[in-house]
Amino acid sequence: MRETFLDKKDNKNSLLKKTILYLCIEHGEHSIASISEAIGASVPTATKLIGELMSEGFMVDLGKSGTSGGRRPSIYGLNPEAGYFIGVAIRNKHASIAVTDFKGGLIHFKDDIPFIMEANEATIHKMSATIREYLDKQDLDWNKIMGLGLSIPGRVNPVTGYSNSYSFDEHRPISQILEEDLNVHVVLENDSRAMTYGEYLGGGLKEKNMLFVNVSWGLGMGMILEGKLYYGTSGYSGEFGHFPLLDNGQICRCGKIGCLETGVSGSAMVRLIGESLSAGRASSLAPKFKAEGKVNLNDILTAIKNEDTLAIETVEELGTNLGKGLAGLINIFNPQLVVIGGKVAVAAGDYLMLPIRTAIKRHVLNIANQDTTIKLTQLKQKAAPMGAALLVRGRMLGIL
Repeated sequence: MRETFLDKKDNKNSLLKKTILYLCIEHGEHSIASISEAIGASVPTATKLIGELMSEGFMVDLGKSGTSGGRRPSIYGLNPEAGYFIGVAIRNKHASIAVTDFKGGLIHFKDDIPFIMEANEATIHKMSATIREYLDKQDLDWNKIMGLGLSIPGRVNPVTGYSNSYSFDEHRPISQILEEDLNVHVVLENDSRAMTYGEYLGGGLKEKNMLFVNVSWGLGMGMILEGKLYYGTSGYSGEFGHFPLLDNGQICRCGKIGCLETGVSGSAMVRLIGESLSAGRASSLAPKFKAEGKVNLNDILTAIKNEDTLAIETVEELGTNLGKGLAGLINIFNPQLVVIGGKVAVAAGDYLMLPIRTAIKRHVLNIANQDTTIKLTQLKQKAAPMGAALLVRGRMLGIL
């Protein structure tokens, strides 16, 4: 495992260096004077620290600033070639892998790698082998890989590396097994929070207060509040899908009745369309349902793409329910931005976004909504793995 000053937590100079790198992540390039002011150190101290960061390969001299008049100061920023971060996202029966440089730029991405996540050690070793095989094909220098982030569905404790859904040994968290296999730092994260962070940093967003809603097989949410990823007291924030909003009598997977997820999710779509087909509704999905007694989520998403009326009507129902829930969140948080992402949202596009916006306008307080933008994800399938990679960098710098 590559050891650098990033691994030192209590050394004063290390903390100052991490702060400088964080400033470059948040605000781009800096002069020595601006860094000196930001970290509360003298210009000679800032100069020394920047010099060390350059000699260690983390920063580079970007030349003189473009200001007119007077002596132009030198500008410094992150060195993209300082190292790589790997992000792995697990969803349903597939995985995706992203590789970012030290500056956060995406340099490799692979989607739809066949992989079934199970709660046993053999599966984690298989994951390690899959990751190593992909990275070896990219001809990456393993000595420059600084960390790996793993995004998985369900409740996750990123500090302990424990997953409520997939951990199988309280003494050996998933992150530890991956670290032993791959010899890199590993961070485990919930998929919705990984998507949120990926969209925020990887998507180049400027809004410091944003909500990200993940409409996939389930329904989750991540929050950026005042520029920080919000975890809550126990690390389980963002359980938007279990908000008791619906009067549909449906039992949620959490055991409660009427959770928003029972009407706004991929699993809800499968149930709703199955009920409609059983009642004899016409649809391009009807032949498969008649032959097999069921349709799956991918069947439905394909039907949406092919403009199937039943599928589109079901998506519109989901969007209306989601818009009601979002109206409540906007009233509470008054965010600058709400991003809608996840597998279902990416596939449904405007069929989902239009009823969301209509329902929000109908139910939200105008004073809370007038400065809020609602939009579809920019990164789409790249959000989770890219966010997982950037989360590792953030944890190593102590900013998460």
